[in-house]
Amino acid sequence: MTKAHPILATERTAARLLDMPTSEFCALVSQGALPKAGPFGRWNVDDLQRIASGKATFDDGSLDL
Repeated sequence: MTKAHPILATERTAARLLDMPTSEFCALVSQGALPKAGPFGRWNVDDLQRIASGKATFDDGSLDL
């Protein structure tokens, strides 16, 4: 059986995906350096992975893919 690939992440999981403390993640979201949570109060895992890899940037509330 294959393991499920999450598509949405909680605040804590999103911070862990970016290898940073939750407090730092929240500060970056508040400053607008990272996107706010989307539907259901969760972050899109694929978007976070693109940001971490440098394949996407976040500016003014939109992802540039």
